[in-house]
Amino acid sequence: MPLKIAIVPVTPLQQNCSLLWDDETMVGAICDPGGDIGRLNDAIAEAGFKLEKVLLTHGHLDHAGAAGELAKAYDVPIEGPHRDDLFLLESLPEQSARYGMPEYPLFEPTRWLDHGDTVTVGGLTLDVIHCPGHTPGHIVFHHAPSRIALVGDVIFQGSVGRTDFPRGNHQQLIDSIRDRLFVLGGETGFVPGHGPLSTFEYERQTNPYVSDEVLGLA
Repeated sequence: MPLKIAIVPVTPLQQNCSLLWDDETMVGAICDPGGDIGRLNDAIAEAGFKLEKVLLTHGHLDHAGAAGELAKAYDVPIEGPHRDDLFLLESLPEQSARYGMPEYPLFEPTRWLDHGDTVTVGGLTLDVIHCPGHTPGHIVFHHAPSRIALVGDVIFQGSVGRTDFPRGNHQQLIDSIRDRLFVLGGETGFVPGHGPLSTFEYERQTNPYVSDEVLGLA
């Protein structure tokens, strides 16, 4: 498969920032650059691809904080998240102060994304899946040919995203996972916003929040 992914943990919250690129054209994108721009610049240079765009799954600081500065430095657009996360992007300075993390310039995405949209990275096409619950405008990027998804903070290995933040909704999160992610196929692997990778089948069997057994579907 021409899709290549490298994971660079950033910020004190160790958020999984993903570099993804088309190995045939060597054109790529960066997903959820929450901070540590120097480290990200080095990782892009080491991978050797041309950065084409910045992708965002949602508007929390550790995912979106450095997106504006990075996009300006490389003169590339920002795509995502869904417009319902605008209030979070507008609050990035307050989020920075709350967590004692660097404050980057405010920005607005070049393109808001909706469920069913697609984004291109080089010659690759990613499907956009709106998965509200952790935040109202959270989206997931899915590359069907590679059976891989970038899920942000929707689901983790053995856990799910928090819903006690503003406009979070636990039932909505569970529905997003069951109805929009698990249907992609159990063999699909995912890169979460924090922690190790997993597959939807493994989580469907073992996750204490969304497994078939826990929800009485086994």
